[in-house]
Order: sequence, then structure tokens, then C-alpha cells
Amino acid sequence: MISRLRGHPAGRSGDGLVLDVNGVGYLVAATPGILRRASAGSELTVETYLHVREDALQLYGFVDADERELFVHLLTVSGIGPKVALAVVSGSPASELRRAIALGDHARFQAIPGIGKKTAERIVLELKEKLGAALEPGIVSIADAPGHLVARDALVELGYTVLDAERLLAETDPELAPEERVRIALRGAAA
Repeated sequence: MISRLRGHPAGRSGDGLVLDVNGVGYLVAATPGILRRASAGSELTVETYLHVREDALQLYGFVDADERELFVHLLTVSGIGPKVALAVVSGSPASELRRAIALGDHARFQAIPGIGKKTAERIVLELKEKLGAALEPGIVSIADAPGHLVARDALVELGYTVLDAERLLAETDPELAPEERVRIALRGAAA
């Protein structure tokens, strides 16, 4: 298993990033975070996952081990292959996706291109027990979920995407009432 590569970006193709490691070019399907780092042109370290099929070996690259771990968990969900799992991990930071799973937030996954309602529900259902129990510090607890979801849904009703609403709410105090969080988020968006 190839779990990490360190080298210099040697180019991009439609399939991803070519990483030159001591004269060998590895084609890595990478998350946007890795592609941003690669644009600097300096040496970078990529956490990888090697997906093995009958007819191909494909490397997938991630910013950190947390992204890779979430990717691997997503592969255990029925109907999710590596391309869809990469799209999910590329859509938001791993901590936000873990929070969405813990909260049973299907809408967060439906906002990702290529993920429908049934797939989003399957992701939450199959990963909630694995990932939802161990909330990281700073993640909204299950008790806070209804207020957070009310605030997020209010911003969505006002025309924001689910991802934009989450970003705006991340800058507010989760202890506040949902109405107050929406007001503060709207002020922040107008600034």
C-alpha cells in the first residue's frame, strides 16, 4: 500500500496531479487542497490511498490523514466508489463532513454535485455509528443540532447554498439562539 508520497509537482492532467518522486511520476487524483498546494511548485507531501481493481491501480491524494480516513470510510458505504468518495471529501473539510454525519444532516451531502437524496441518506445511515459517536472538539454536539439546523435552513431559505450557510454559521457563536445566529451571519455576509 502506498500511503504517502513526497515530491515535486510535475504537471496536471485531466485525471489529476503528476507528482515527481525521485524521477518517477505518480498520477494522483487529488482533492482541491492538494491541487492548491501543488500550484506553489515546491515540494509537497501527499497522503495517499491506493485503490486496486482488476484492471487498474489508482492513487488518490489528500491534504492530511483525516481526509484519507474519511475517504476510506466512505468507500465502505454501499454504492460509493472512489470517484464519488473523492467528490464528497473534496466538497468540505473532513471535520464538517464528520459533523454532518453525526447530526444526521443529509442536506449537507445532497449539496455535493453527484450526490442524490438516497446516496446522502445512505452515507449518514451507514457512517453515523462509525463516525458520529466520537465528535471532535469544537464540533456541535447532538444536543445543539436542532438549533444549528434551524439557523442553516433559514439561511438556505434566504437563497444561500447549504455550504455557504454552513460557512457563515461557523463564524457565529453556537450558544446563541438560531435567530440571533442568522442575524449575525447575514451581517457578516453583507460586510
